[in-house]
Amino acid sequence: MKVAVLMSTYNGEKYLREQIESIIGQQGVEVCLLVRDDGSSDATLTILDEYKQSGRLDYYCGSNLGPARSFMHLLQNAPTSDYYAFSDQDDIWMNDKLFTAISSMEGHESEPALYFSQTQLVDAQLNHIPSVIISPKLTFGESLIYKFIGGCTMVMNHRLREAVGNFMPEIMPMHDIWIYSIALGIGAYIHFDTTPHILYRQHSNNTIGLGQGAVYEWKKRFRRFTAKNDERYLQARELSNGYHDKFTASNAALLTLFLKGKTNVAKRLRMLTCKSLRCADRTTQLLFWINLLFNKY
Repeated sequence: MKVAVLMSTYNGEKYLREQIESIIGQQGVEVCLLVRDDGSSDATLTILDEYKQSGRLDYYCGSNLGPARSFMHLLQNAPTSDYYAFSDQDDIWMNDKLFTAISSMEGHESEPALYFSQTQLVDAQLNHIPSVIISPKLTFGESLIYKFIGGCTMVMNHRLREAVGNFMPEIMPMHDIWIYSIALGIGAYIHFDTTPHILYRQHSNNTIGLGQGAVYEWKKRFRRFTAKNDERYLQARELSNGYHDKFTASNAALLTLFLKGKTNVAKRLRMLTCKSLRCADRTTQLLFWINLLFNKY
């Protein structure tokens, strides 16, 4: 099977070669590596050009869009393939990562399908560190309130890429939770693998990091609570703008409830008891209920 691996780079010279080699070394699949550079000023382009000259990848450059829009630009401009995978610039993929993902979607070629997995966190020197263990419910309602999926583990088939299409939201969440929410909303086949097939490197230059401790996580939660941008609501509004008519009837109804709750107290109270708006993380669930009471979701 052919897999288009889509990598966005930005000043990634330090770990880039290791990641490219781990992608090239994938077993049991035919890999096409496409890179979009998001405005690097270090030696990233020199490294990419070296690999391009040897025929092992293709790349193009663009203005600085940030990771979310850069990855979506890649997905919209990728060559047609059986499957598509996102790659960060600083991780290490185990050599069975792509083959395992594709095997898990076997038999679902005629419908949109998405795979993602647990990650193994490592430090800058690839020493294992305690990982954040997730046990998602894999429901559309959960995706509206709980953001946990790692784009670097995601693999989707061509039917899902077609379903995502070329809609680009004005307010862009991270590309991974965006595509995950679309997949759940339209009723795609989703497979979550509890076995890690990626070494997810944590270092000082990570755009988004995990495993930085309870204090760090609570600071993030407090910032979200005090922010004025109502992140969850805005993302839901963008999903409605682009995909409401493509969602299953039950998911479209849930999305409508989620949006109307912003201006309707009765509907917000209904959301508090709605079993479809439940997530696997108890702390996130509790904070979402508090946010609902203050109409800050």
